[in-house]
Amino acid sequence: MFFVNILWYFVIFSFLGWLFNGIRNLFLEHKFYNKGFLTSCFCPTYGFSAIICDLALRPFVSNKIVLFFGSAIILSALSVVIGTFTEKLLGCKPWDYSDLKFSIGSYITLPYALLLGVSGTLLVGVIIPVLNTALDLIPFNISLIIVLSICGLIFIDYSLSIVTTIRLKRRIKKLNNISQLLGDDVPKDEAEELEHNYNKLFTDNIIRRRLVSAFPELKTTAYVKQIADKLYEIRNENMKEYTLVYDNKEEKPFAFGFCFTKLFYLFVIGSFIGTVLETIWAICADGQFEMRVGMVYGPFIPVYGGGACFLTIVLYKLYKLSDTLIFIISAVVGAMFEYFCSWFQEEVFGTVSWDYTGTLLNLDGRTNLMYALIWGFLGLVWVRYMYPFASKLIEKIPVKVGAILTTVLIIFMIFDSFMSISAVYRWQQRIDGVPASNYFENYLDVSFNDDKMNFLFPHMTEIEDISDKKGNSPIITKQPAPKNQ
Repeated sequence: MFFVNILWYFVIFSFLGWLFNGIRNLFLEHKFYNKGFLTSCFCPTYGFSAIICDLALRPFVSNKIVLFFGSAIILSALSVVIGTFTEKLLGCKPWDYSDLKFSIGSYITLPYALLLGVSGTLLVGVIIPVLNTALDLIPFNISLIIVLSICGLIFIDYSLSIVTTIRLKRRIKKLNNISQLLGDDVPKDEAEELEHNYNKLFTDNIIRRRLVSAFPELKTTAYVKQIADKLYEIRNENMKEYTLVYDNKEEKPFAFGFCFTKLFYLFVIGSFIGTVLETIWAICADGQFEMRVGMVYGPFIPVYGGGACFLTIVLYKLYKLSDTLIFIISAVVGAMFEYFCSWFQEEVFGTVSWDYTGTLLNLDGRTNLMYALIWGFLGLVWVRYMYPFASKLIEKIPVKVGAILTTVLIIFMIFDSFMSISAVYRWQQRIDGVPASNYFENYLDVSFNDDKMNFLFPHMTEIEDISDKKGNSPIITKQPAPKNQ
């Protein structure tokens, strides 16, 4: 429970930090915008700082003086460390207090340090104890899966931002070589190419656009500033179609490029396709129609949706590889993803939905050679045909319609996920003889009784003793209540 609470501290305070920065920008610059490093609504700096402050000062929670000065010192030191690291990474300062009174270097001032002391005192002495009480009200399994999902999104966002930043710095250095063309006698075609490359550098990736918006100094580094000054002179004469598309938000296609919105739609599409494939497989293998879904509302199997997103993230820039290499990479990635999903379901819910024990070259019964080959084939088809088609189809959605549709779908999928997790969790409780204790559990017992859950999840079994699976003894499982004949 302690580990889960730590993760919740990270998520909650990262969000609150992002919200605080947005509100501060609103008052200072009259505009609410994301000035953090990530594309999502989280500032991990605040989350990590809150965790370190709590762990270091929790033994002194009764001593307010120690809390105040300890918080001021710890949080100020973290501000300096994080600011210095970000400067090394981006090549520019994320914030600069050197011009203010009582500044201590570039990243901390005495008034700000005192404010951090007050914030840390409230955090450790008041906010976290109240937060712990609220977190204890959430069932452990539900709390774990929600917080791990959010942390996973933050990790992906952070990783993509780091990679994008490194690539951006490399491309900026390459432009330094092109800057030799910036004399007065620059040929028109070379100037146009330079402008194209310059605009593409900062606009062809949603994360790059976000980074430049949050850290405008990226566009005024030593190399780029020369180019920007020259391009300013020729911009009006040589406006490229590329620039028009990206500068004009009204003309920009919906979910253009590789972005979160497109990934979300790919998840939905992949989840639906998974249901179709599983249904066809059941008919071919068992000779009968069988409902195989992963959620209580709608024909969706999240494993396939997650697999589609995972394969897209890994392979969308590798489409020029040979079919053989794409097949091999898809097989390995798909098998790894299937293994992780099986392990996660078992550890979090204590259930399994598939078991390949006894099959050829299986790995802990979670995946095997045959399904790895199937993942390879699906990945090849996805990269070559399905993803390009789905990507173009998504981009044809009208922007205004897409905004509304995306909001509705996200709300629905979150609600569907919550109800699915709750129904499975309550199903397990009924199997173990735990009576309903509130109105919501009574509702689940009526709306998602054993017959319906058996129909929706016919192959799901409960691990009675997980320790048996970790050893060499056979797995002991017990089936949910059988269907009424």
